[in-house]
Amino acid sequence: MPALILAALFWLATHIGLATPSIRALLVIKLSEKGFQALYSVISLLALVLLIWAWRHAPEMPLWQPPVSVWPLFLLLMLVACLFLVGAFANTNPTAPAPVPQNYTVRGMQRITRHPGLWAFALWAFVHLLANGNLAATLFFGTFLLTALIGMPAIDAKLARRKPEIWAKLAAETSVIPFAAILTGRNRLVPAEIGLIIPAGGILLFLVLLTVHHSVIGVSPLP
Repeated sequence: MPALILAALFWLATHIGLATPSIRALLVIKLSEKGFQALYSVISLLALVLLIWAWRHAPEMPLWQPPVSVWPLFLLLMLVACLFLVGAFANTNPTAPAPVPQNYTVRGMQRITRHPGLWAFALWAFVHLLANGNLAATLFFGTFLLTALIGMPAIDAKLARRKPEIWAKLAAETSVIPFAAILTGRNRLVPAEIGLIIPAGGILLFLVLLTVHHSVIGVSPLP
């Protein structure tokens, strides 16, 4: 368990510490932007490997046993996570690292939330944390959940610094919380922009994960 705690702290330090504007700026000056990205990628990969290894070797120490009645909710949340993940790649996303045109228009999944990818990540971690019900899984998946939740405002702040014009439009028309901008009248849902690719891709991804989960992970996703 100490190894898992240290690995979790190393992961958080990598994704939160190195992303701190002052630290990042200092490293970019010394290494260049490409050098920083390369260093960040290597350290992140190392942190992920260590975290998975520590989780696999940590004692489970049961904390709770989720009732069978909540399993449909777990599956539903995972389906939503798959839809968000596919949606994150379906449209131009100004919160992603890729370049964004100055005439960017909010559309598709960004009308629902400006962080569909991180919400997919957060929902995945949340479901697996609750479904496993032991201390090791709580530390492991809780680390990813915390990373996703902290990452949303951090990315917003970075975009506000680097591209204030795009951020002003995004902040006015979108929300972090799914559907919040729509419910408050700052945007509207346009099903045609989402189309059939996102639902079909999300459902297909969900079914593939459901099928291969036991053979790849060793644990059935069903109760």
